[in-house]
Amino acid sequence: QVQLVESGGGLVQAGGSLRLSCAASGRTFSSYVVGWFRQAPGKEREFVAAINWNGASKYYADSAKGRFTISRDNAKNTVYLQMNSLKPEDTAIYYCAAGVNVLRLSTPRGYDYWGQGTQVTVSS
Repeated sequence: QVQLVESGGGLVQAGGSLRLSCAASGRTFSSYVVGWFRQAPGKEREFVAAINWNGASKYYADSAKGRFTISRDNAKNTVYLQMNSLKPEDTAIYYCAAGVNVLRLSTPRGYDYWGQGTQVTVSS
């Protein structure tokens, strides 16, 4: 079992930055693929970024490329999402998710565990 807790969300002006954290319990967290997803009101949950077990491979949605950076510190059981140059359209609840055998990183159903989410609001 893995429990995930997101933090770091908040209100920021357009062009600003936030760093989200996803803290995990469980000694085997380092073996999990971790993804970040977001969901805006009235919209489906969408993929933002993912990272493999050792951080060597990273994947981004087109909307995140060049602005967001995913990283992980397995010694701290934590995955981060650094978000720069934020836009109002980035406003959403951000969720982290973990899975062992994730065949399609951009698909939510491939992940086994989910956090409760953290709200990110970007004002114009």
